[in-house]
Amino acid sequence: MNESIFDKLDFGPLKPLLDNDDITDISYCNGGQIWIRSLTQGSIRIEIPDCTQEFMEKLAFQCSNVMGTTFNNAKPFLDAESSELRLNFVHQSIATNGIACVLRKTPAKIRLKKEKLIEDDYFTTDIHDILIKCVEGHCNIMVCGETGSGKTEFVKYLASHTKENEKVITIEDTLELHLDKIFPQRDIVAMKTNNVASYTDVLVTCMRQNPKWILLSEVRSAEAVSAVRNSISSGHNILSTIHADKASAIPYRLYSLMETDLDVDQFLNTIYRYIQLGVHIKAYYSKKYGKFHREVDEVTEFYVDENNVCQTHTIYRKLFDKEPILVKPSNHLLEYLANQNIDISNITEKLTDRPFEEMVEEAKDDHDDTTIPKTEVGIPVQPESSTSTVEPQVSIMPDNDVSITNNQDQSLMPALNEVGNNVQVNEPTIPIQNDSFTQAVINDNTNNLFDSSNNENNIENTIQKEETQQEPQPEEFKPAVINTISIDDVLNGS
Repeated sequence: MNESIFDKLDFGPLKPLLDNDDITDISYCNGGQIWIRSLTQGSIRIEIPDCTQEFMEKLAFQCSNVMGTTFNNAKPFLDAESSELRLNFVHQSIATNGIACVLRKTPAKIRLKKEKLIEDDYFTTDIHDILIKCVEGHCNIMVCGETGSGKTEFVKYLASHTKENEKVITIEDTLELHLDKIFPQRDIVAMKTNNVASYTDVLVTCMRQNPKWILLSEVRSAEAVSAVRNSISSGHNILSTIHADKASAIPYRLYSLMETDLDVDQFLNTIYRYIQLGVHIKAYYSKKYGKFHREVDEVTEFYVDENNVCQTHTIYRKLFDKEPILVKPSNHLLEYLANQNIDISNITEKLTDRPFEEMVEEAKDDHDDTTIPKTEVGIPVQPESSTSTVEPQVSIMPDNDVSITNNQDQSLMPALNEVGNNVQVNEPTIPIQNDSFTQAVINDNTNNLFDSSNNENNIENTIQKEETQQEPQPEEFKPAVINTISIDDVLNGS
């Protein structure tokens, strides 16, 4: 579908949103709700009075007409795309709460810039420089994260650092990279799969084009995994994205997509041997920055050691509310880069070679040391310097009187009765600090330690009190209130 077809569509009240570079996705659903995804504000709901159910149905019919297809009960799904825009409609016969529509913008530009990334705490300067050097050294890199985290944008940023004289071929099922338009002077071929040409067909043709780099927009099927495996094992370099919850899980995520009885060890050995780095990107609303925040959360190496065992080595991780941890890359990665005439010694010489997990545990211990220790009942534990150990003392007094301190175990009472008939309980002589906390604990022990009858009464009273208490009634369910803003506020950035 070319750009002139979309020019014939009347986007009406949605046009200002499409023209705003800060907005990447527009969603219409649930009989009139409009949600947008913004680079700075994340997902927010907005109000556009003129964007009604009738208008969205009209837009869907316009789209189906210019495409020469239908949109009704018999064909309830409609997809359309141009070089920078994708539309998807679901008919109300399937979406029972009203027609559903998603518009996704894929502009032919690279939004990420180094200075802005460092300023926004996307990652540190050192890990940025290491990743760029790895691209220059022809490392195979997979970028993972959840939907909307910015995986494709980051791959485009990495691809912009490939050498100008190296041929690049992009393979996509939906157009998102647009490297051929971003770098029109370079040797770049953009290929798109469809019902006629599958990933396998396109990849076979791609190999005959003799590329240095193969960029797969997203690996989400067994066919795409096979394309990745065949590409890297044939000596080509790849940059691609995949859905995974952490960088170290990428190889197993690739295997899970295969859905075959392929030997897991053999498959993982290929992945660990030929994919050098995995990068995980996280996106969330940050209270610290007061906006939607994206960051590189983890960078992990993959390699096969001298004993033919698959190994992972995490070199970078972002910890919550702490400085990121960055360690020296493994010798396998350093040797690989050295073979490509890439030297990163100016970066690694200031990095530690301590085990990564050891540094993570140390960071956690430092965080735990700043907290106040708690006992099992939640009472703060006093420092050791403020407590004293008092040994039980028994003193035989004149006239067979026996004096004991009230911190003595009651098991001594029968023996003491044999010594004398009069047993006198004295107040304890305990050297303590003059503070309210310690005094309260001592007073409580003094009153209750030897009075077993009082203890039993207290236990019975507590049980009776608990029995008489009614179970707490569940609070009445109240649906969450979602604040909406006007389209003018969005466009004005307020």
